[in-house]
Amino acid sequence: MNAEELHEHVRAGGLLAGERPVVAMLSGGRDSVCLLDVAVALCGAGRVRALHVNYGLRAASDEDERHCRELCERLGVAVEVVRAERAPGAAGNMHAWARELRYRAALDLARRLEGLPASDPSPSAAGESALEALAQDALGARAGTAVATGHTASDQVETILYRLAASPGRRALLGMSVREGRLVRPFLGLPRSATGDYCRERHLAWREDESNSSERYARARVRHGLLVALDAVHPAAQANVLRTAELLREESSLLDALVREELEGSESISIERLRELHPALARLVVIHLAERAAGTNVAQAGERVAEILALGAFSRGQARGGRAELHVGGLVAAVVERGELRMIAIQPREQH
Repeated sequence: MNAEELHEHVRAGGLLAGERPVVAMLSGGRDSVCLLDVAVALCGAGRVRALHVNYGLRAASDEDERHCRELCERLGVAVEVVRAERAPGAAGNMHAWARELRYRAALDLARRLEGLPASDPSPSAAGESALEALAQDALGARAGTAVATGHTASDQVETILYRLAASPGRRALLGMSVREGRLVRPFLGLPRSATGDYCRERHLAWREDESNSSERYARARVRHGLLVALDAVHPAAQANVLRTAELLREESSLLDALVREELEGSESISIERLRELHPALARLVVIHLAERAAGTNVAQAGERVAEILALGAFSRGQARGGRAELHVGGLVAAVVERGELRMIAIQPREQH
């Protein structure tokens, strides 16, 4: 695929087109360099704003930043650089911290470009992450500034396999969508090799992140170990993973509609009705209620249906108006009161 063909592929997808402004997330790697150049070609430099986050985690971080600034100057694109510093020994997953930081910066930049206040990064915002805020921003999806990433089909396969290994549930197999609220991924149907070919044809230099090859990180082990093993099993292995995810996303839409129909907009369901449902639908209803309360994924709540039904029996045996509560995962508890199940968010325990 040459540069002109890649332009046409992205133009046909409709994610980078028309008058809509774009925040292009720019790490300096080949996928993001390709993304920025394509966005300028299709939207014009004046409608594109680049965002680079310097995490300060690598010796080459400042060189990455310099490269991004020079590229933007060459393309005539305004760039915003966010510098961050993670405290030594900080708790939590480093990649999760970096992901939250860059998506929060992208959301805030998109909102500022529209004259809107910054988003709320606090845990009180229903536990909502920046990525979820981007994905659920319906107004931004229709008319606001888009936030574009350079994720490719190769990233999609890695994401699905990583999630499948790390967490149960159908969501692990759905992968990423090409469009989620403000967030767009115009390269999601292209292999990683396409962005490299594009950059070479357009004489665009990129930066290599050595951590992408480090066996210290799970995603690198998936890329350099699991994907190689899959390709050895069958030459169409990665294509089959992608097609399976596509089919499951379609089927997931149907399942979500069944859940909405069952609940009819309610935030609760009677224990007796939950008991009558097919086990698979009961599980999906419980997950839906838990995730509405948490504002984030709580797939493990679906494994607690039997305990919730037992909780209902216990509650019924108590004095009139008895209440029973069960932690179902994440920061969510199932509450059964007067024969009705609802989910509530709970506060994290303070660290001492």
